[in-house]
Amino acid sequence: MLIQAEADRLITLPKRRSNDKRIDFPVARSSIVVELESVDGREEFLLDVNRKGRTIRVAKCTYQTRYMVTVVLVRLDLDGPPHRNPPGPAPLPHLTAFEAIELPCPHLHVYVEDHDVHWAMPAPIHAFSLTGDLHDTLQDFYRYCNVIDPPYIDKRLIT
Repeated sequence: MLIQAEADRLITLPKRRSNDKRIDFPVARSSIVVELESVDGREEFLLDVNRKGRTIRVAKCTYQTRYMVTVVLVRLDLDGPPHRNPPGPAPLPHLTAFEAIELPCPHLHVYVEDHDVHWAMPAPIHAFSLTGDLHDTLQDFYRYCNVIDPPYIDKRLIT
């Protein structure tokens, strides 16, 4: 478990790909995990691109960054099931408006101390303006998570 200040620092910490390996964007019902690291090389992260699900939905995708393998820092859910937030009180002021609210996709989960990513909010339009395009949304996700030197993920297979 992380304290909020440390989670916030890790989210905004500049990140880069850990290697020059080229990876295919996952087809429906599959996923990939990509290694990232802080620019200074001291911290390690994982980037998940997950298109798994019971049904084949072209735009269904989840992007997330993890720290220490199991700590999800940020998760963006696209075209999946809605998320219901817990009843209040909200752990942070910007989540108060979303207490016990069911949020359709796209929605964004950001780490909250003592709550992990159990709270979500609508995906901010200023950060994720083209959520219908998986490649453009991945680029937006890189910016949101401060991945300044992203991995090589081949977009040719995005369908």
